[in-house]
Order: sequence, then C-alpha cells, then structure tokens
Amino acid sequence: MSREPITIANRQIKPGERVAVDVELPKLSSQTDIKMPVHVIHGRREGPVLFISATLHGDELNGVEIVRRVLATKALSGLRGTLIAVPVVNTYGLVQMSRYLPDGRDLNRSFPGSGRGSLAARLANVFLEEIVSKCSHGIDLHTGSRHRTNLPQIRASLTGDETRELAMSFGVPVVLNAPEREGSLRASASEMGITTLLYEAGEALRYDTVAIRAGVAGILNIMRKLGMLSGTSKRKPIQNTPYVASSSSWIRAPESGLLVSSTRLGASVEEGQVLGTIHDPGIGEQCAVTARHAGLVVGNLQLPLVHEGDALFHIARFDDESDSIIDSLEEFRDRFS
Repeated sequence: MSREPITIANRQIKPGERVAVDVELPKLSSQTDIKMPVHVIHGRREGPVLFISATLHGDELNGVEIVRRVLATKALSGLRGTLIAVPVVNTYGLVQMSRYLPDGRDLNRSFPGSGRGSLAARLANVFLEEIVSKCSHGIDLHTGSRHRTNLPQIRASLTGDETRELAMSFGVPVVLNAPEREGSLRASASEMGITTLLYEAGEALRYDTVAIRAGVAGILNIMRKLGMLSGTSKRKPIQNTPYVASSSSWIRAPESGLLVSSTRLGASVEEGQVLGTIHDPGIGEQCAVTARHAGLVVGNLQLPLVHEGDALFHIARFDDESDSIIDSLEEFRDRFS
C-alpha cells in the first residue's frame, strides 16, 4: 500500500519526493517578506516522521550547519518515513543576530502560540501547525546563550521509555534529565504525544566544529534507531554509555567585576573548589567563586565582564563514576575534533 502525500504550506509532497518549501510568516515593518525555509524528504516506505528544528533562538547558529550537513548525507536516499528539516525557524532573530523576535519575546517560551497573539505567538502557532503536528518525533537544536557555551548534551524528560532510549542513543556523553519548561517547543510537542529531544552544544553566534560534527552524528544515530535509515554508523561506538545527570544548577557571581576562570568546560569539580576569581578593576580586590556541590561543568560564561548574579558555571550532578565520565568525554572530544 503506497504512502499518502504530506502537505506543508499548501504544497502536497508525494512519496519519493524531496522538496524545499517556504512557509510564509508575518512581514517586517518595512513590508519585507519573511519566510521559514522547510526541507522535506518524503520517503516511499512507511516510517516515522521526524522534524529537526534549528534557530528557535535567532543567534544559535550551530543547528543551521548541522541541518545542512544532515541534508547532504547520501544515506537519506533510502529513507523510510519522512524527514522535515527546518534550519531557521526564527528568521526574524537570525537577520538581527538576536536571540529574540522584534517584539522582544523568546520564541521558545511562546508555545503553543496563537494565530491572534503576538508575533512570537503567531510564529509558534505556525510552526506547530505546519510542521510539528505532522510528526511523530523531533530533535530541537540549540546552543548556549550569547557569551555562554555548552558542553554537547541531550536534554529530555526521561519519564518515558522511548524518550530515554533515544536520548541514550544520540551519542553524547552527558544526558540531562530535564522536565519540559512551560511555553517551550518541547513541552508543546510532548502534549501532542511527539517524542522530542533537545540537543545543546556550543555558543551563540559561533560555529563549533565538535558540536556540529557530534550533532550530525547524533541525528543519524536517532534516525537509525527509529528505523528510518538502514545499516550502522561507520564510526566505532563510544565505549561508555551516556551518563545521566540527576540534577544541575548554575553558580552565580557573588560580586561584579572581571572573571578569571580557572575551570574549563567538561571539568570535574569538587564541592568548595575554586572555579575562578572575580577581580575589582578599580581597587584590585578579589572574590573567589566556588562550587556548591561536586559535578561536571556542562556550561560556562565566556565573557570576563560579570555583574553580581550573572550565571557563570553550570554544574551537573552525577551519582558516581566521575572518573569514567571524564574518560568518556576525552574519547568524545578525540572523535569529533
């Protein structure tokens, strides 16, 4: 029995077709047309329908390159199911090099949105209706916010067996068991019964080679796990399974000043360990920044200028085996560097 066509933005895509579709969005105040580019590969054979979304935050660029490389993968010629790849969801933010939309809102706190709401609400609504509602699974690609970088990691609510299995199959050393946030794409997708992973890696407005290569490999791993691609990865699997963080928290600046960090991304830290020092540029006084608990640095600030209360170091907690986590990270870096 042949598959049914899939329709996006009033464009009917037949089984076996690969097309690019522009979804029309509200115009800029200058009356400039704005569109959301969507790439659809509708396989001839039945299978899952997977969306890959990037640039919900307009300054998070790694995902754009990850999507480009995934779409260039030759293995997609034998695709089972359907791949819907959206390299730029928030076109408004991209052209302004901004995390937010022109109305100042965060798109990833505006779901499910509304066709009669703010610009952010309307964009969220269009994305859900045109893309997400037609899918069975999703992978949402992100980076750290501006001047903050993230260790490659998967964030997912691990309460469901399928979500946990997919999260562990992506191929990064660290998985954060993260409940969905109200207003996020992941939360709305979950309410619709769509299994969704969030991949965090790198920094805003920067390409990160390791993050990009790991993201491409991870997406292809998920597609193989779902049966959308045949065969196995040519890469030898990482020896250690991913480590699931039981919780995580940010260490914030106790004072304002200039931060001299003594801790790198991916470092294992102990409770009370000095992570860096904040210097007063005027009178030279120093203030130590210390870890409140043991764990792994999965995100940190790249900019030395800090204000009291700024998030500096994101520390994930693990129950044990910190040495094994470091070994796994080293293997991961060697593989994708």
